[in-house]
Amino acid sequence: MYAILDIETTGGQFNEEGITEIAIYKFDGHEVIDQFISLVNPEIPIQPFVVKLTGINNAMLRSAPKFFEVAKRIIEITNDCVIVAHNASFDYRILRTEFRRLGYDFQARTLCTVELSKKLLPEQPSHSLGKLVRALGIPMADRHRASGDALATIKLFKILLEKDIEKEIVKDFIKLEVEKGIAPKLLDIVSKLPTTTGVYYIHDVKSNLIYIGKSRNIKKRINQHFTGTSAKCKKIQTQVFTVTYEETGSELIALLKESQEIKINKPILNRAQRKSIFQYALYTEKDEKGYLNLKIQKADGRKKEITSFASLQEAKNALFRITSHYNLCQKLTGLYETKTSCFQYSIKECDGACIDKVSPEVYNARVTEFMNKNSFENQNMIIQDKGRTISERSAVLIENGIYKGYAFYDLNYQINNIDILRNIIIPMQNNRDTKNIIQAHIRKNKTIKTLKF
Repeated sequence: MYAILDIETTGGQFNEEGITEIAIYKFDGHEVIDQFISLVNPEIPIQPFVVKLTGINNAMLRSAPKFFEVAKRIIEITNDCVIVAHNASFDYRILRTEFRRLGYDFQARTLCTVELSKKLLPEQPSHSLGKLVRALGIPMADRHRASGDALATIKLFKILLEKDIEKEIVKDFIKLEVEKGIAPKLLDIVSKLPTTTGVYYIHDVKSNLIYIGKSRNIKKRINQHFTGTSAKCKKIQTQVFTVTYEETGSELIALLKESQEIKINKPILNRAQRKSIFQYALYTEKDEKGYLNLKIQKADGRKKEITSFASLQEAKNALFRITSHYNLCQKLTGLYETKTSCFQYSIKECDGACIDKVSPEVYNARVTEFMNKNSFENQNMIIQDKGRTISERSAVLIENGIYKGYAFYDLNYQINNIDILRNIIIPMQNNRDTKNIIQAHIRKNKTIKTLKF
């Protein structure tokens, strides 16, 4: 659990500042579950430059509660939390100073989003909060007020959590739980999970990832693991300590994240998925008459494929739809074995290329049209989909035929600038599986919105 914090002060000499405003949002890694926002009477004057910066003046604070009146609430909302702030050392020092004046030794673990952004967003020229939110397309109101800055920090922290591919932030948090001896039962774990689309991570007691999966209903899928009788389910039930998750809203992003993170983390119970799940591929070759034949074969990385499939049956079903849409000869796709069968079929559907009813040039043009439409080669596109909430959208970016990554953005801040999209993109590896996952998803979801640029 995290306490996202921002504090405004009076300014003045080191360790003599007083708090004028505080905002704390309790954040479980996915959503805000509690909050505390208050002006604070510092009992000392505010420096003029601070008044100009924040808009908070001495008159506004005369009737505000003093720090000792809000101290208990601050302790309650930050209890068992990692304090997260932009320049955390400053906010944490101010808090400790105020509590020390009350004779209380306030202590907590901290995470600094300045340091995290330097590590996870090294390409950014500035890591100040104002410049980061502009570069990342984060909507922001009430700059230099505690609530506005804290809300912007939450959105920045979400992006940093997503950029943290190796899960170092999450691992540190889990280790903190283990040190405190929390060992929830399987039912307790399931009760805390959402029923939304995303990727889930099953950890053992040493915080090692033992299994990664994706689902359109995370809670339902974990429940299946916990009640299943297969060898893999029994191992999960025996070894699981906790389950973390990332909501994606988009099934496509969940598929892409699951594929990449299995290959990066190599969980012990994901052995089968470490290799490519697309075992069959579609290739072309010219026959002796000059016709381009479409062939389904076992995937061969040395040959240039059009697209790939997880099973032979999926490949045949897709090829049947392709022949109908592009009026291609089923004999030349291997779906019919004899000229007689092809001729009978051609009465309604087939142009009869295999019995010389159409020239190789005309026929091959149709095959080439299909290949161009189904290949990412040299294409620039954004695949838009739903986000994690009704006020959010997701985008998958492909440039020059290469999958770059994905991003989430607020509907109130439409992405109409490709440079902003590049800034907020969570980079992902481009490999054979990612290309085929995207192609398969587009094939199955005809209404998905694809923008080319």
